[in-house]
Amino acid sequence: MSETLFESIGLSPELTRAVKDMNYTAATGIQAGAIPLLLQGLDVIGRSSTGTGKTAAFGIPAVEMADGSDKHAQVLVLSPTRELAMQIAGEMRKYAKYKPGVAVAAVYGGAPMDAQIRQLRTSNIVIGTPGRIMDHLRRRTLRLDSLKMVILDEADEMLNMGFLEDIQAILDQTPVDRQTVLFSATMPPAILKITENFLRNPQTVDIRTGQRTIATTEQYFYQVPQSRKMEAIDLLLQYHEPRRAVIFCNTKAMVDDLTAYLTEHSFKAAGIHGDMKQTARTQVMQSFRDAKIRILVATDVAARGIDVEDIDAVYNFDIPQEFEFYIHRIGRTGRAGKTGSSHTLVCNWRQLNTMKDLRRFTNAEIAEAKLPATEDILQKKQEKFASKVKRTLEARGYEKYRNQLEELAAQQEVEMLDIACVLAQMIYSKDKKTVPSIKSPVAADKVLRGGKRVILRLDAGRQEGIAPNFIVGAIVDATGLSPRSVGKINIFDGHTLIEMSESDAQTVLDEMKQAKIRGQEVHFSISAEAPKLGRYGDVPRRVGERPAFRDGVKPSRRDSRTFPRWKPRES
Repeated sequence: MSETLFESIGLSPELTRAVKDMNYTAATGIQAGAIPLLLQGLDVIGRSSTGTGKTAAFGIPAVEMADGSDKHAQVLVLSPTRELAMQIAGEMRKYAKYKPGVAVAAVYGGAPMDAQIRQLRTSNIVIGTPGRIMDHLRRRTLRLDSLKMVILDEADEMLNMGFLEDIQAILDQTPVDRQTVLFSATMPPAILKITENFLRNPQTVDIRTGQRTIATTEQYFYQVPQSRKMEAIDLLLQYHEPRRAVIFCNTKAMVDDLTAYLTEHSFKAAGIHGDMKQTARTQVMQSFRDAKIRILVATDVAARGIDVEDIDAVYNFDIPQEFEFYIHRIGRTGRAGKTGSSHTLVCNWRQLNTMKDLRRFTNAEIAEAKLPATEDILQKKQEKFASKVKRTLEARGYEKYRNQLEELAAQQEVEMLDIACVLAQMIYSKDKKTVPSIKSPVAADKVLRGGKRVILRLDAGRQEGIAPNFIVGAIVDATGLSPRSVGKINIFDGHTLIEMSESDAQTVLDEMKQAKIRGQEVHFSISAEAPKLGRYGDVPRRVGERPAFRDGVKPSRRDSRTFPRWKPRES
């Protein structure tokens, strides 16, 4: 934020000094739009995403209007998660650093109630989750009759978590003449109802483009078979070697599965989601801040409130269910004037179309990239190993091993250089085992033409309820192949024959060794039957195209063998 902005809006000297201490240099859109309105006492609806400076947009006016001589709650901030409440409280304390008598309390579930009660006795700014605020209201350890301002942060997320009734109950206990502020990335009907019932002539500050949030973030996506997503994340992490990264999953189960995979493969990773106890979540977040773990695997809700600035990269293991979530996710990197990167795994054609829509939504380039090749990663490892050898040589910390290696060289009648080469080869072989290999998916514009044709045999058929759409969907999701790569499908009672090109069939065999269709385990194999591409042609075609005919002439019905020829009855 610039000094010109604060001089023009007339902040108190104490707050101006605090803002200078925080090294704010330029106002974001939401700050420039919301702060002057809030200082005038108006109700405000703010629409913006993570990373746009929302906390300062409502926090600075809230601290400015707080009266340090009054120890009753004057400002109430409702937050969806414990982590976000802690983050907001930390920022508020920085703003109130030089204002005498202004104290901040953070209340949330999973923490001792007694300590929170002691804070509430002397605090005039209260930040908390709806559930714990309701607990204090029922205990009468928090009163809202002196409240001047209520702030609903991440209102849409609080509704998604089922806090609508709590929010309404809390607002019903606040003074009618209070100032109400609502920040939300989206405006579902329930949010609109709250604005109608509890806000008075609200002013709207709409910052939704997302371009400002992601301007310093390079964005990429990778086509990956569904069954190889964990190996793909493994490759990307080994290649990029981020000092600190966040991986987003859509489900809690996937957070647990991916965290287990990464720890088994020697990554310093930990997971966080809503089913974890608060103490466990706090420990994980503290370990992430202290760099004891480098990789945090999280759901969207659990990641709210991550206040770590130096996150190098964000990885979308799953494409987010809402476009706004994408902005929230990649807003975790590229902060504080630094650059960052985001990497999204795409597994089928529907997801490719989603990425195109995301490009339009964010008004930013999301470039398609290839997964790092095994050779590229091994080359980086070799260069890193050579650098370590150089540093060790300069430090001369290897002399104690000289006698042992000289004795070994004499026994084997080889030079010391040969011993060094053997050791380097052993390290290279060990590194090679840790790098997964993933076959690149078929290019988006590949068509079903030419090449040797084969028949895949699926050991399930009509009796198991198999239908063509189930087969095509399973192959596309698991391999990343185009739907056009699947040719003619013949379904029999106990098995199914699928015509494909030889290379695509091999991809299916490689990627679908433990496949399931309609919840049942199935197996693919190459059939000994020759490809049969139709009665009247043997030219491979795309799914949905009209068949080709020999000599370009469509046969008449009389030539068909599908129905018997009509014969006149003999007289």
